[in-house]
Formats: sequence, C-alpha cells, structure tokens
Amino acid sequence: MILEELLDNLDELCPAEFAMDWDNSGLQTGRPDRPVRRVLIALDATSEVVDMAVREKADLILTHHPLIFKGIKRVTEDDFVGRRILTMAENRIACFAMHTNFDVLCMADAAADLLELSDRQVLEMTRQEWDQTEGIGRTGFLKKPMTLSELTEYVKTRFSLPSLRCYGDPDLQVRKVSILPGSGGGEIGLALEQGAEVMITGDISHHTGIDALEQGIAVIDAGHYGLEKLFIPYMRKYLKKEFPELELAAAPVRAPFFVK
Repeated sequence: MILEELLDNLDELCPAEFAMDWDNSGLQTGRPDRPVRRVLIALDATSEVVDMAVREKADLILTHHPLIFKGIKRVTEDDFVGRRILTMAENRIACFAMHTNFDVLCMADAAADLLELSDRQVLEMTRQEWDQTEGIGRTGFLKKPMTLSELTEYVKTRFSLPSLRCYGDPDLQVRKVSILPGSGGGEIGLALEQGAEVMITGDISHHTGIDALEQGIAVIDAGHYGLEKLFIPYMRKYLKKEFPELELAAAPVRAPFFVK
C-alpha cells in the first residue's frame, strides 16, 4: 500500500485539528507516495528506535511523540536530531507522530478503560463541537472504593509498572479519580473542581505534589512514560485490525531510566 493511504486512515482516527496549537503531530519525515509494508511502533523516535527500524527494514516509524518539535536550521551529523533524520532518509524510512490529537481522542479513554472508570467526564476541554466535548484526561469513579495504598497497587498492576510515587495518606478512602497520561501537574486544579480525590498523572515536581496535598487532593505519579506507553499496544491492535496486510513491529516497552 501507499503511505498516503495509511496516513489518511490515521487522520480519520485522530484528525490533526484535534492537536494542540503548539504540537507538531503528523508526518515528520518521508514521502507520502512511497510504498509501506512494514511499520515500527514506538513512543519516541530515539536513535535506538531508528536503528531498530533500519534492522527491521521498516518503511514507517509510527510514534506518539514528534521527532521535530521546534524549527531546525540544519540537518547534519553534528546534531542528534539531524543524525536520526539523515539515517531515516538514507534508508527511506518515514516517520509519523500522533501526539496531542491521540491524547484527546484515544489516550484518555484508553487509560480510563484500564482503570474501569465509570460516569466519566473530560478533565480539560480542548475542543467542543455542537454537543460533543473533547479534551485531555478523564475523571470518573472506580468500580469500588479503595484506600490510596490499594489504588496505588491497582495502578501498578493495570499499567504494568514496577514502581510509582504517591503523595497522600495511604489509608485515604478513594472513589473518584482523575487520570491524565503525560504531564498533568497543571491540571490538578481542574481535578479538584470535578471532585476527584486523587490525580493520576506523570512528571509531578516536589512542590506540585505537596501543594496538591494542601489543597486536599492526593497525587499518584506514574511517570510520563508509565501511562503513555499504552500507545504502542493500542496502535498495534488498531493497525492489525485495519490493515492485516501490514507487517508490524513494536519497539521494546521499557522506561528510559532506571531506579536503584
């Protein structure tokens, strides 16, 4: 199939207009008229992922985070982004990112599905058309009340995480939670307004965590990677159903850091 056909389908799943203004979702490198047979799915187009794409003879790297966020003045071997772009160009590998448009239309509900949240509402509205509201994050109710300590273990199990950080009383009784994969420290106030007792997100600083406690809401920091890694199995399942003729590969699902 031609790459443009695949990209048209992905744009129907997550239209570009749902992305944030500052975002750079979409085709990062490559030509839409090139054939595509093998796709490598990853969270980021790191050097390791690009090298894997070369070994796997992939025609497309499908990522969550864009390779190019800001304007670049040159593409050379002297720059760590430039090196990846050159490698992909030399091997005729395209790169396509589904970032905040995926966050709005797929990621939020996929994360809420894992926690089996009911009576959901959008945490932060980013777009509204007629009676349909879209946005990042979800707030909803757990199937049954549990302590913050029990919820922490539940999140670890559902998202297959070895560890996470939690701000709050382990014995706190919890029923209503907000979840926002990625960096959600700025949305804690919205979670409070919606009556959430816990905010589950990533990239929480020390001061953001203790300030949240002062305002009366606990915080579970599952890490930026910890929640967003669901992009890989989500898109693999989607592409397998929509395009059974494609050969799919997935980058290793592991955190870009270690904790001792």
